[in-house]
Amino acid sequence: MVLFVTGRCHRTCWYCPLSRERKGRDVVFANEREVSSPTEAIEVAESMSALGTGITGGEPLLVLDRVVEYARRLKDHFGPDHQIHLYTGLPPDEDALRRMQGPVDEIRLHPPHESWPRILETNFARSAVLARRMGFLIGIEVPALPGIGALAAALPLLDFLNINELEWGETCAAAMRERGLELTDGLHNAVLGASRWAEELPADPKVHFCSSSFKDSVQLRERLKRIAANTARPFEEVTDDGTVVYGVLEPAGDLDGFLKSLDKDDYAVCDGRVEMAWWVLADESAGLPGRKYVVERYPNGGMIVEVTPLDVANED
Repeated sequence: MVLFVTGRCHRTCWYCPLSRERKGRDVVFANEREVSSPTEAIEVAESMSALGTGITGGEPLLVLDRVVEYARRLKDHFGPDHQIHLYTGLPPDEDALRRMQGPVDEIRLHPPHESWPRILETNFARSAVLARRMGFLIGIEVPALPGIGALAAALPLLDFLNINELEWGETCAAAMRERGLELTDGLHNAVLGASRWAEELPADPKVHFCSSSFKDSVQLRERLKRIAANTARPFEEVTDDGTVVYGVLEPAGDLDGFLKSLDKDDYAVCDGRVEMAWWVLADESAGLPGRKYVVERYPNGGMIVEVTPLDVANED
C-alpha cells in the first residue's frame, strides 16, 4: 500500500510529479483513497491484502508524529512481517531515527539534485551511516537525471540505490518544457532520454532501475488485481488490468418482475440505480425501460475508466 502522509514539503523540486489534488496540501491518502485515521488506512491495506506499506509525501518527516502513529498501528495490526519503508527528502537525525525504530524497517533518502556531486559531504551520507548502525535498511531513491553517476560514490554506505525513470506530470510540465524535455511517446509518462542518464551508474547489484512503463503496467495492475480479488461484488467482472466491469440500469418503469428473477447476489440497488452483471443487462436490455450502460472502473469504488451506453438508439 502507498501511504501518502502529507503534501507539504520543504523543497521545490522542478521535477516533482505530485498532482494539484495533493501538492502543498496537508492530506493523507491510502492508495487513491483520502483517509483521516490509521483505522481507515488499515481498511485500505486489508482490501488489497497488503504485505507492506510505502510511506511517502510531500515530506513525511514534517509530520513525524503522524508517520510513527500510522506505522505503529499498521505493524500492530498486521504483525512484524508487514514491511514499512519511508521516502524522505530530509536526512533524519539520531532523534528522528530512534522514534522510527521498530515501526519503520527501511528508509529511502532523496537527496536534492544539486547535492549529488558532493554526496559524501552531505548529511545524507552521515544519516545513512547512522541508520545502518541502528538496524535500518538504508538506500537512496531518486529520479534519473543528468549527473546521476555521481551517486555511485555513496554505494558503500547503502543497501541499495533505486533509480526511477523521470516522469512527466501535470504540475511539472512547464518546468519540463523549459528544459527542452519531451515525452518518450504518447502512451507513457516517461521523459525522453531519462533511461540513458541512468546508464551513468556502474553495473552493481545494489543499483536498481524502475521504468515508467513497469510502474504503470505491472505495479499498478498487480495492486488493482489484489484489491479487486478482495472487494469485487459477485456480479462484477474483474479484467486482466485489475479493473471491474458491471452494468447499470436507471429504470423508467416497474422492475419488480425482473428483479425477482435474479438471485440476491446478482444485483445491487444504489441511489435508485440497479447495478448488475453487464452481460445480464445486455441480454435483457430490450425489455428493460430506462437508461442502460456498462461501467469499467478501478475496484472498491475507485476512479471510473469508461462508460459505454447500451441501446443508444432507444435513449432519446
